[in-house]
Amino acid sequence: MSTTPDALPDRAMRSIPSALACGAAVGALGGMIGLGGAEFRLPLLISVFGFTALAAVILNKATSLVVVLTALPARLGAVPYSDLGAHWTIAANLLAGSLLGAWAGASWAVRMRTTTLYKVLAVLMVAMAGALVFTHTADLGGLGLNGWLLAVVGAGTGFGIGVVAAIMGVAGGELLIPTIVLLYGVDIKIAGSLSLLVSLPTMLVAFARYSRDGSFIVLRDNLRFVLVLAVGSIVGALLGGLFLGAVPDVALIPALAVILLISAVKTARHAVPIKRGT
Repeated sequence: MSTTPDALPDRAMRSIPSALACGAAVGALGGMIGLGGAEFRLPLLISVFGFTALAAVILNKATSLVVVLTALPARLGAVPYSDLGAHWTIAANLLAGSLLGAWAGASWAVRMRTTTLYKVLAVLMVAMAGALVFTHTADLGGLGLNGWLLAVVGAGTGFGIGVVAAIMGVAGGELLIPTIVLLYGVDIKIAGSLSLLVSLPTMLVAFARYSRDGSFIVLRDNLRFVLVLAVGSIVGALLGGLFLGAVPDVALIPALAVILLISAVKTARHAVPIKRGT
C-alpha cells in the first residue's frame, strides 16, 4: 500500500518560476508534435521537484486536466461538430472501456508499493517512447475490423488506455489518436478531436478515484504549484504549436523518444533503495 506522498520540498516551493519554465518546456515539446506533453512532465515532477511516485502521478493528472479543459474548445472549434457527431459511436465504444480502465488504473496505483509504482512508471515511459515513434513513422491505416469484433477490440483497447492514462496521470492522446485511426480508419485530424472527447471523461473518472485516497492531499497542499505548472504548459503548448512542423519529425521524434527512455531509467532508479554508509 502506498504511503501518503511527501509534500513538495522547500527548494521546489521557492522555485515557482522553475515550475513555470518546466511547464512551458513540456508544453512546447508536446505542442511541436500536436500533443499535451504530460508524459514528459511526469519525470520532471519526480526528478526535478522531488515528488514521490504517487504524488507526481496525482499532480500530473491535475495539470493534464487543466490543459485538456483549456485545449478542448479550440480543438473542437477546428473540427465541425457535424463531423464529430458522425463519429460519436467511436467515442462511445472507447469510453465503454476507458472509464472502467481509468478507475481500475487509479485503484491499482494507490495500492501499489512506492517502489513498484516507480518500476511500472518506468516501463510505461518506455512504452510511450515506442508509441511515439510508431505513431509518427508508421503508415497508419484502418485494420478493417467491423461489427461486434470492432466493438470488443475497441472497448478492450479503451480499457488498456484508461489504465495507462490513470497510472501515468496523462490524457492519453498519444495512445488514443493512433488507436482511433487504426481501428476506425478516420482522418487523423478528427481522431485528435475525438481523443479529447474520450480523454476528458476518462481523466475525470481517474481523478474521482484518486480523490478518495489520502494521498490526494498533495494536490490541496500544492495547488498553486499545479496552477503555475498548468499555465506554463498551456503557454508552452501554444508556442510549440506555432513551430509545429518546423523541426523535421525525423530529428524531433527520435530525440523525444530518447528523452523518455532516459527518464524511464532515472525513474527506475528511484525504486532502488539508497545504501547508506555505516
